[in-house]
Amino acid sequence: MTEAAELPPAPEQAREVFGERFADAVRYAELLAEAGVQRGLIGPREVPRLWERHLLNCAVLSEVVPEGVTVCDVGSGAGLPGIPLALVREDLKITLLEPLLRRTNFLTEVVELLGLDHVTVVRGRAEEVMGKLPPVHVVTARAVAPLDRLATWGIPLLRPYGEMLALKGDTAEEELNSASTALSKLGAVTTSIVHVGEGVVDPLSTVVRVEVGESPGGVRFAAKRAKAARTGRARRRRG
Repeated sequence: MTEAAELPPAPEQAREVFGERFADAVRYAELLAEAGVQRGLIGPREVPRLWERHLLNCAVLSEVVPEGVTVCDVGSGAGLPGIPLALVREDLKITLLEPLLRRTNFLTEVVELLGLDHVTVVRGRAEEVMGKLPPVHVVTARAVAPLDRLATWGIPLLRPYGEMLALKGDTAEEELNSASTALSKLGAVTTSIVHVGEGVVDPLSTVVRVEVGESPGGVRFAAKRAKAARTGRARRRRG
């Protein structure tokens, strides 16, 4: 069992990045190092590098998220990147979407403990909630799946002209190239690779940005989305 004492002290950059929420960020790191390891949400070997590799690596995603938008963190897991993003950006309305019960239980506990009133936890798979959750401006994801598969889950959750921001590693360019055809079919109009976290993390965090046009998910998902909306309206009328 990994104890909280094994968690290294927060680096000075964390105070700058999390600001008034620094104490909450420390508490979240402690929860990851304790309950997160005990429940199998993160590996024990990740504890010594929780700050640099996980919390700060995710928090700097805020540099490319517009102000005051809605966000869905797909496959949120232990809350990465959704919770660090929520700690530094209270202007956002964030949904943490996760299919596994033990993870959503953990996420709910963290959200309540840290008082993240602008965060909602939803249990479900992306393909199941389309039409049930309001479309969002931004979809985020980290270490969920290869980009082509991730796009089929995340892009249909977007509003027209929204964007998917996927934290990736060294394979970002390769994944983007191999997924280009799939992204085009899903309604992507612009793709790019952005590096964020200058002066905070080394190496910089790599973000694949996929911007969509007026039909997120392409024609097939537009029809599916319209059908889900009609079903939702019919249910509300019966209710």
